[in-house]
Amino acid sequence: MDLGIKGKRALVCAGSKGLGRGCAEALAEAGVDIVLNARGAEALEATAADLHARFGVRVTAVAADITTEAGRAGVLAQAGQIDILVTNAGGPPPGVWSDWSREDFIRALDANMLTPIALMQALMPGMMERGWGRVVNITSQSVKSPIATLGLSNAARTGLTGFVAGTARQVAPKGVVINNLLPGIHATDRAIMLDGAVSKAEGLSMEEVRKRRAAGIPAQRYGTAAEFGATCAFLCSQHVGFMIGQNILLDGGALNYTL
Repeated sequence: MDLGIKGKRALVCAGSKGLGRGCAEALAEAGVDIVLNARGAEALEATAADLHARFGVRVTAVAADITTEAGRAGVLAQAGQIDILVTNAGGPPPGVWSDWSREDFIRALDANMLTPIALMQALMPGMMERGWGRVVNITSQSVKSPIATLGLSNAARTGLTGFVAGTARQVAPKGVVINNLLPGIHATDRAIMLDGAVSKAEGLSMEEVRKRRAAGIPAQRYGTAAEFGATCAFLCSQHVGFMIGQNILLDGGALNYTL
């Protein structure tokens, strides 16, 4: 399918690895020029070079912590005109509700709620002036079904979801489409971190933890960054102009919902 976005320019956050890289690859394959952001310069430059070599698109790598005001300013200064925004940031660590301090919550909100909002506020006015734009926020399945040990993430990402629900309806008349993409467990560094915590807490091997988790997924496996990226690219395409403010769950059927 022709996504109709060749020649557009996208900012992909946390795009050097994992789900962010999957999104950047799929957009590059569709002919989109990429502004690629991540904190680690070495992995970022390697990913940028790979995308340019494979797909022939322009890739601008900007190493910065997007969750800080200074980091965002640096990225936006080099971004130029952006048509597609993919927000993404690593999730807060797991823990127990009684252990989290105000500072823990502020860090989670900064990374997983306030940063995406700040990026949308910076870039959507230009999209609205041009009459076209796409925003995909990578959130979590926990928005629909909370994960007890990820209370910091549950809170921050649900807050972002509420902001998007109203904002998406306000900007849609100007051709700007915002949707959220909710991953379940995927084979990424985040999965390794979460599985490692379970392995340590329960005295199980990583293989045992992964097998047990996969057994609870109807698809019987973890998702891949490539299939996640393909879904993201579709949500950035010309074909989603009537899909406004939705939360698209990509979890292999793990959450047992009718609606």
